[in-house]
Amino acid sequence: MAHSWQQPPYIQPTVPFTGPIQGGLRDGMMVLINGTVLQTCDRFHINFQCGTCQNQRADVAFHFNPRFEEGGYVVCNTFEKQSWGKEERKYEMPFSKGHAFEIRVLVKHDSFLVAVNGNHFVEYKHRIPLSRVDTIVVSGSVQVANISFQNAAPNVAFPYQPQNFPPGAWPTSAGITNADFLSTQFAPGPAYNPNVSFPPGPYQSQNFSVPYHASIVGGLYPSKSVIIMGTVPPDADGFQVNLKSGGNIAFHIGSRFSENAIVRNSFLQQCWGSEERNLPSGMPLVRGQSFTIWILCEAQCFKVAVNGQHQFDYNHRVHNLQQIDKLEIEGDVMLTSVQV
Repeated sequence: MAHSWQQPPYIQPTVPFTGPIQGGLRDGMMVLINGTVLQTCDRFHINFQCGTCQNQRADVAFHFNPRFEEGGYVVCNTFEKQSWGKEERKYEMPFSKGHAFEIRVLVKHDSFLVAVNGNHFVEYKHRIPLSRVDTIVVSGSVQVANISFQNAAPNVAFPYQPQNFPPGAWPTSAGITNADFLSTQFAPGPAYNPNVSFPPGPYQSQNFSVPYHASIVGGLYPSKSVIIMGTVPPDADGFQVNLKSGGNIAFHIGSRFSENAIVRNSFLQQCWGSEERNLPSGMPLVRGQSFTIWILCEAQCFKVAVNGQHQFDYNHRVHNLQQIDKLEIEGDVMLTSVQV
């Protein structure tokens, strides 16, 4: 299956961080940044900029700069032709020292919409064309757990808008208000790339209680990803990941350390099907070590990578993908990040 955009997430990047945005920014894209503000933080910034320059500073289309001085405020600006433009300041501080945060940046044709911890915070009108923006920079006294890039889901409408759009009618320009995107469901943008190298943890994102249950709003569809990060305890017997459709388990991934195996199966109509166990590269999960499991739903199968290495495909046994709308994780595992 061909993908027009391949942008894997950045996991626990070292700050200051500069990373390319493959294909550049475009209308309808969302960038999510999860991290923690350090206790010593005076300020930090996120730049969406136009490449990198060795001899002079690159143009910055959007500079987002929280500052804890003077009671706390956030500066937004643009740096172009070696000069800063007119500052836009908001005298509110949505971040707290020592606390985790989630920043969502929705790219519209005419502006950036920024939400912090689920609440709309600011809109910043474009001063530089989106077509020039291809790099993200994070600097300052923060730790970053991950930076991920998401595309608008082709078959999921806005669930909480006054008017719902029919499947496939993604409103890329008109129709998105300042806060609509907070409740909008997006398809994870990173196309499956088995050569992505995920560095080991520990990650700085929040801990998730196990058993873990989450809804997948709108169900699965081709190009939808589920990304799970965590650590296997040293004395683990095993854990399981289930993608469920009602009372059925459409896709079961069972890690069994005593058997050195990852078992794949489906539980349909109160009956387990035939197991699949083949692992060409051997058992990729190790007791006492962190991991990233990346599950990509494609039209004919699920593709699964562990720690950036493709492990196996699993042909669909439930073919109505939109009915697969629940994620369940159980067993001996410590979760640090789950993206659905």
